[in-house]
Amino acid sequence: MRIKELLKEKGITQKEFADKLGMTTVGLSQILNGKPSYTTLEKIASALDVQVWELLVSRDEIVGDQEPGESSIICPHCGGTIKFSK
Repeated sequence: MRIKELLKEKGITQKEFADKLGMTTVGLSQILNGKPSYTTLEKIASALDVQVWELLVSRDEIVGDQEPGESSIICPHCGGTIKFSK
């Protein structure tokens, strides 16, 4: 997950972000270090003004040279290309 990276890019502390989400820093830490639900990811993405997918991969990790209507990303675990259609 890239939430910590996005917070740093936007100059937001975890305390400030926890306050914005209406939770404790301990609660936010549990989310950052765990497996949040999709609903929680939607709330986080909205609060950071990014798309949900940007919590998982950076724009730099999106691979170019696709057919129109196709996209792909680089898997952060194996380095393979994952293709998907829009």
